[in-house]
Amino acid sequence: MKIMEIEGNHELSGTIRISGAKNATVALIPAAILTDDTATICNIPEITDTDALCDILKYLKVKVNRASESIIIDPKFMENAEITEDFSKKLRASYYFMGALLGKYKKCVMYFPGGCSIGARPIDLHLKGFEALGAKIKVEKNKYTVEADELKGANIYLDIASVGATINIMLAAVKAKGKTIIDNAAKEPEIVNVATFLNNMGAKIVGAGTSTIKIEGVEHLNKCFHEVIPDRIEAGTYIIIGALCGKNFKVDNMIPEHIDSLLSKLEEMGVNLEIGSDYVTIKEPTSNLKATNIKTAVYPGFPTDLQQPFTILLTQANGKSKINETIWENRFMHVPYLNNLGSDIVVKNQTATIIGPTDLKGTMVTATDLRAGAALVTAGLKAQGKTTITNVEHILRGYEQIIEKLTSVGAKITLKEI
Repeated sequence: MKIMEIEGNHELSGTIRISGAKNATVALIPAAILTDDTATICNIPEITDTDALCDILKYLKVKVNRASESIIIDPKFMENAEITEDFSKKLRASYYFMGALLGKYKKCVMYFPGGCSIGARPIDLHLKGFEALGAKIKVEKNKYTVEADELKGANIYLDIASVGATINIMLAAVKAKGKTIIDNAAKEPEIVNVATFLNNMGAKIVGAGTSTIKIEGVEHLNKCFHEVIPDRIEAGTYIIIGALCGKNFKVDNMIPEHIDSLLSKLEEMGVNLEIGSDYVTIKEPTSNLKATNIKTAVYPGFPTDLQQPFTILLTQANGKSKINETIWENRFMHVPYLNNLGSDIVVKNQTATIIGPTDLKGTMVTATDLRAGAALVTAGLKAQGKTTITNVEHILRGYEQIIEKLTSVGAKITLKEI
């Protein structure tokens, strides 16, 4: 088991470069099997989720060639085998193989996907989309067989603007006959990145990034080269850390427009930001942060994935702040650990009330999920003394070289095996 030890309350200064987006990468890798040639993807983050998806590719006899920040995927000799439970449960994004294999072979057999336990995470919208395209679904315990004699374009309305369902239906529809229209589609930048990748292969997708996506099916997808967009959640996490501990602290290689909702809240709180075309700099620490309220929402609203790290900033603000979580019902599992560190947070229903400012003092805490882990790292960097985080495998799933990046700007943080 790995643990992370953080000696807190150090000023951070320097530049952190943002890696490729985890939430795009985990869809792009399964999407690559749809090509009839090879796909090269660059700006790939070196995280354990990438490793897990590459293991699935190799299991399917796909040739995978990884280099620094890039991957070449050659599916010409792949086999459509059942994806075992051991593979499926490693990460939530394993479900993108459902759409990709259904689109390529008209059949997929795999188990219910794993991932962070942040609430009920059904895949019913994905399955309804597949059924609308002509697939039949067979469920045996937690094993799913999705199969179609032929996939035909359809009009599909998503009851919830789900990122996963939007992408999975796109993957299944790109080789379906005729036109597919996805209404109430999610609008996240990662969806645009995946649609651009498919279009680079020869797909015909328009409307990605809007609530209506139209897909004209094609028979073949070709060789392509593609770049993963910068990770907006990683960027937001480090900007929050900079707001707490930074001086002349720069977050580089990012797209500020992707986190407008966060940046506007930081400015409202009084954080001294310089926002450039591809960077954000915190020049001076803010001594008098103002309390504020946030409500998580689908893009372009405040990201649920940044709610947990943002909580730490609110513990240092003057007065009462509130966070209303509307996406996942178990997104406050980090709060008891924050209170152990010295925060004053009360959770009722789906709302956390934070009273600040409070002094944080290091102690032993546990990362219950990926973004909760990011929140605990953020808290540990601000706290007096030593914070020890267990279950750090959650953190390593989604943040490339987090130890090295934070150490490079002055953090005292180590990873240990116990």
